[in-house]
Amino acid sequence: MRTPRPSAPSATAGDVFALVRDGVATTRADLAKHTGLSRSAVVSRVNALCALGLVVESEDDRSTGGRPPARLSFDVDAGIVLAAAIGRSRSQLAVFTVGGEFLAGDTVDQEIGVGPDELMPQITTRFDALIDDAGRTGHRIFGVGLAIPGTADTVRGCSLDSPIMHGWDGVPLAPYFGELTSAPVFLDNDANAMILGERRGTREHFQNVLLVKASTGLGAGIVAGGVLQRGSLGAAGEFGHTKTAAAAGVACRCGDSGCLEAIAGGWALVHALQDQGRSVGHIRDVVDLAVGGDAEARRLIRDSGRHIGETLAGAVNLLNPEILVLGGDMAKSYDIFVAGLRETVYGRATALATRNLTIRATMHSGQSGVIGCAALVSDRVLSSEAIDASLRASSAST
Repeated sequence: MRTPRPSAPSATAGDVFALVRDGVATTRADLAKHTGLSRSAVVSRVNALCALGLVVESEDDRSTGGRPPARLSFDVDAGIVLAAAIGRSRSQLAVFTVGGEFLAGDTVDQEIGVGPDELMPQITTRFDALIDDAGRTGHRIFGVGLAIPGTADTVRGCSLDSPIMHGWDGVPLAPYFGELTSAPVFLDNDANAMILGERRGTREHFQNVLLVKASTGLGAGIVAGGVLQRGSLGAAGEFGHTKTAAAAGVACRCGDSGCLEAIAGGWALVHALQDQGRSVGHIRDVVDLAVGGDAEARRLIRDSGRHIGETLAGAVNLLNPEILVLGGDMAKSYDIFVAGLRETVYGRATALATRNLTIRATMHSGQSGVIGCAALVSDRVLSSEAIDASLRASSAST
């Protein structure tokens, strides 16, 4: 007697939404063809998505005769997403539509070492003003995306054992948004957020990406096999405090010595120029000098790229990325920095690992962080699983 084969699970409303969102299916007939659902099942799922405000139906004017089919599309303006890339001395804020369109942005300059109790209320106040500036007061907030330097505990939503975010470790950031919104708050490391932003648009097809954020500190975002790699504790990509022979005996701001950051991080370059009596206060000042032709600033940035390349060569051998992306404040001096980086990456990594390697600057310049924070939210709240959970919660409350 033949054992009956188990039937495949039918497509959920979340699965249907993914097809509409990605433009794979634009009519109910398309949905039936792609999912195998009955006409009544398709109608039920589409109606549920319309009730959530995520899908809209409109008349298809491409019809050549008879009653035109209703055209389905993702309502990219169904609500908004808040994004904040928190840095050591400057935080970037932005409001996006849930479909990813930039609406308004702002920056918050802060004292280095400021704690969350002082900074986070400033950020929520600025967000309130930005929402008003964007003309979106009263609109649904789908979520808040945050990025911080150092290791982020994405489950608890706080900094984890960061050597530089003093006063932030173990402090959950979601409660600071309680008066502004009840929407979920998602947190990740700054380089991880940047690489999520990079994989929007023309670089989405890259499945193996290594992004280097070279700013005050150093960090990396890693996508392998199309999946963001955070590591077992969220510390993947934290290469700035890797020991290197060139920094032997040099004190690092983490309290240790011999770290790569101590000779290649932006803060180290600032200190090097200050020790020469130069008036600089941030790596952005050093970059501006280098771009303007200052010989010493150019040397420091090129050497930074060379030292970073020595460490990254091992990562290139291990991960074999298709593309290495440079982001952060030093990206503005891309040609100078990459001259040093190429020298040691190609000189120390294997010929096979670098055969097809492409090195590029970030696509989004200084906006990579907030774009990635918005992507962090949309990836979570617009996933098939999240849509199905929202519908279950909606049904339970009625």
